[in-house]
Amino acid sequence: MCEHEKVACPRCNASFECKVGSISLCQCTAVSLSVDESQFISDGYKECLCASCMLEMKKEYNAKLLEQKFTQISTLFKKK
Repeated sequence: MCEHEKVACPRCNASFECKVGSISLCQCTAVSLSVDESQFISDGYKECLCASCMLEMKKEYNAKLLEQKFTQISTLFKKK
């Protein structure tokens, strides 16, 4: 049976088992990410994150995106 590496999440320091050799069994597959969300996370971290941090960063990205869109829309209304 394949041994998996115990690693610490670089964001929160939580310990988790990295299953890069069996990616379909890895905890990270529980978090569905768009290409943009994945890029946002990889811009800040080069190592694997725990699923909790991946989910938090996904929420952060989408909150920032929503804020940017709101700012763009509100700017249009202010011009009138």
